[in-house]
Amino acid sequence: MIRPYTPADQEALLQILRLNTPAYFAPEEEADFVLYLRERREDYFVVEREGQVAGAGGINYFDGYTWARLSWDLIHPAFQGKGIGRELTLFRIAKLKGKPNMKWLQVRTSQFVYLFYQRLGFDLEKVEQNFWAEGIDLYQMKMNLGA
Repeated sequence: MIRPYTPADQEALLQILRLNTPAYFAPEEEADFVLYLRERREDYFVVEREGQVAGAGGINYFDGYTWARLSWDLIHPAFQGKGIGRELTLFRIAKLKGKPNMKWLQVRTSQFVYLFYQRLGFDLEKVEQNFWAEGIDLYQMKMNLGA
């Protein structure tokens, strides 16, 4: 089940972030995630499986809703490789394609998961070394939505 985030989900999501640190996130990113959840979140969705929070991911909008960015995608390690990330990403893409002026979608990820997004149709725009933290590079990717 995919549903909107509520503040009651924060602790479970912080636990998922910690379980994915340092493999996918740097420890110093936790404060950024908390700030995002409290102040910068626009659309954020939680995936539940087997009665627990299995993952989450968001959308932020720019330039009068003409483009968007996927944000803070997290999947619990016990649920990785089971199609949850794909389901959540396709859910958000479908939501964006339903917006009349939405032209394109960006994701800013790392070298660890950019191939996942590439398989879903995102094109690599740029790479910036050590962007997120030492040893975690920015892979900025874009998908045209055709509006």
